[in-house]
Amino acid sequence: MSDLGELNRPGTPTGPGVRGLRPQKEPATTITDSATADSATTHSATTDSAATDSVTTDAATAHSVTTDAASAHSVTTNAATAHSVTTDAASAHSVTTNAATAHSVTTDSAVTDPTAPEAAADLKVPGTREPAAGRKASAPRRGAVDPVKALMHRHRQLCERAVDPLEIAAGLEAHGITDRTAARFRHRDVFSLAEEMYARASRDGETPLPAPPVTPRVRAGWALLTLLPGALCAAAVTAVHLTHGRSRLLAAAAGALAVALALRVALRRGPLSRTDADRPGPRPGAAAGRTAPWTLWLVTYSLLGNGLLDSALAGGPDALPTGTADGPWPLTAAPALALALACAPAAWAAHLFTVHTRRRLGASRGLEDFAAAVRPLLLGTFALFLGALAGLLTLCAAVLDEPAALAQALALGSLLFLARLLTTHGFTYAPAVVLTAAAMVEAGALATVFASRLPALGFLATPVETLVTTWGAGSVPVLACGAAALALLVHATRKLTRASAHAPPEPAP
Repeated sequence: MSDLGELNRPGTPTGPGVRGLRPQKEPATTITDSATADSATTHSATTDSAATDSVTTDAATAHSVTTDAASAHSVTTNAATAHSVTTDAASAHSVTTNAATAHSVTTDSAVTDPTAPEAAADLKVPGTREPAAGRKASAPRRGAVDPVKALMHRHRQLCERAVDPLEIAAGLEAHGITDRTAARFRHRDVFSLAEEMYARASRDGETPLPAPPVTPRVRAGWALLTLLPGALCAAAVTAVHLTHGRSRLLAAAAGALAVALALRVALRRGPLSRTDADRPGPRPGAAAGRTAPWTLWLVTYSLLGNGLLDSALAGGPDALPTGTADGPWPLTAAPALALALACAPAAWAAHLFTVHTRRRLGASRGLEDFAAAVRPLLLGTFALFLGALAGLLTLCAAVLDEPAALAQALALGSLLFLARLLTTHGFTYAPAVVLTAAAMVEAGALATVFASRLPALGFLATPVETLVTTWGAGSVPVLACGAAALALLVHATRKLTRASAHAPPEPAP
């Protein structure tokens, strides 16, 4: 029986004599079926392991399972199944095994593993932290506060009553907001900031179009009124020269009163009128009402001051002024007449200055650019007035046959012109202070001369005597008014080059 079992075993040699012969093989179908079954078992184990652990093994193991030639072919046919390992459509993570394989495990919405949702829930994105237990997620930060809106709330009345962006720009500049300050509100200059504030301002639900810049026009009323003081002063001087005694005194008093009233009327209308109450910025103060007495003193000193000073230094005066240039107390009418006639050139110069500054205000895109453009206009306007005044002085001195006293009259004229120009644009304090100081210097010079006549006080007149001996009696008003005019000119180059000084007035309701 054992011998028969060995003979029936496949591939066993039948006897010792057939050792060199090749062993016989079973039919190919039997071997193929067996290999196929083994391959199927191996493939099933591979797929189950991949589906359960969701791990891709080495590329060589995943791609080739070598048993023999027949089983390798069977594994190759199922390579697509071995590559597709599904997890979940929501996880969509790329899992790489190593740098050599660099395979990505992709999801498939058609074939879904039942265990994928749980695995996806356990997946965490690297670098993220979960909120601690019992702690709520922080609320999102609030947006930054709008700085322009806060500025509009601070200047609400200015934005509501403004008729164009230029008025807002002038108001902001008057409150101390410069181009540097506008940079904090994310704007390059005050003008662009004013444009945004004007566009965002609420005016009964409507935003009116910006009004065109207001250009002052030449009106016949103020043009004629500026000629009135010069005409009345010329008439008064003529009356004084044609009369004698008490009639001359009455003519001089009546002429002075008429000229004062004419000046008051001329200064209430036209370019020399004070319209600063209608624009944002500085308002006229109590100091504005105190300029008239000192202005009257300065003009009166130009008529009688030099003669009184000469007489006082000589021991006089011994009599009242006679109204003539050759009396014991001489009267100099040429400077006063020239100043009265210069009221018209002053009004025209102020008008030209206002027109050109309004144009520069509309074309400028920055406060520094505007100031640089207005400064030459101010100096040119000042020079134009001085030229007109010098011509009138020369003419009046020739007609009246009197010394021209150009230095004294030009110093006084420039002081009065700058003081009025500043007052017109709303800057009243500095003109009042400077006019008061100039008048006090002239009055102090006369007072020291008369006080030096008292015992042991003769030294008080020494400075004035030295000055008059060297430069003449007119040197006192030249120094007083000249220094005051220079101070006002420097002040005007700072104040009148601001946009707030040239804001157009609001239209009448």
